[in-house]
Amino acid sequence: MTIAGDAGIRLQILEKMILSRRFEDQITELAEEQGRLPGMQILATGQEAAVAAVLALRDDDVIVTNHRSHAHILARGADPNTLMAEIMGKESGVNHGKSGTLHLIVPEVNVLMTSTVVGAAPPLAAGAAFAQQYTESEAITAVFFGDGAAAEGSVHEAMNLAGVWKLPLLFICENNCWAGAQSYQEHCSVGNIASRAGSYGMPGDLVNGNDADDVLKTALDLAARCREGKGPALMELATYRMHGHGEFDKQHYVDPEELKEWAARDPLTMYRKRLTEEGVATAEQIESMEQEAARIVEEAVRFAEESPYPAPEAVLDHVWAEARATR
Repeated sequence: MTIAGDAGIRLQILEKMILSRRFEDQITELAEEQGRLPGMQILATGQEAAVAAVLALRDDDVIVTNHRSHAHILARGADPNTLMAEIMGKESGVNHGKSGTLHLIVPEVNVLMTSTVVGAAPPLAAGAAFAQQYTESEAITAVFFGDGAAAEGSVHEAMNLAGVWKLPLLFICENNCWAGAQSYQEHCSVGNIASRAGSYGMPGDLVNGNDADDVLKTALDLAARCREGKGPALMELATYRMHGHGEFDKQHYVDPEELKEWAARDPLTMYRKRLTEEGVATAEQIESMEQEAARIVEEAVRFAEESPYPAPEAVLDHVWAEARATR
């Protein structure tokens, strides 16, 4: 695929990036108001180019993600209304108000799970990929995790198992330079995470995580490899966390100059500019995307605010699944 020649998917990427940014900007605003949002709000502002990796997948592929999941889930096509309702803890949310923002599950778009447990996603993704391999499906699994999670033993175990069994599993590490309040240099002994891939018999590509075209091309190439039965692959998106670990965190530990430097590499600003200069999108088209994103998010907030909280007696609903015979 020639990225420069495929205007359709690039416009979709821009549209989803704009929606993701507007959606999370709204959460930032709501989080500043006392009592508007329950629990902790963890955002991926500045990491929106990752939506290109989602759009490189097929509809039957499975996604397993982490606590910075809104952009992934919106790019996958989840309903912004029910997603916002879940973040507000409402009954009409995708998980009936039980997951909040940190444990979102959207099976109708093949988002198998979200976990705030650092390093929990890759082992579960390995299970999903094994099921795909066992049933001879042509689908693959893509799992998102951060640079902090990359140091967890569970992630190494998942990569090793995926390499041994040649699972159709695409590992996507969004290295945003911060694991909580700990910088990347303080917890990683090597220059990048992608170089670890060779230890598990898989390719590892380091990508400019703020360049949606680079992310798309690499994701397409590695996903195709997984789909061909050649085993897993790892891609590392070099990006930056523009907000604190959560919206409560004002990240006083971050050098303001470093933050300013990365702000100049904003993935959304750069992609708007590139597509305009290349004639892929007009200023009018982009303005229309912005207006539509604002409308969608405004409607999502209205829907969520008008929805009721779950009833106390529903606390154990949707907790257990009925067992079904498989043979």
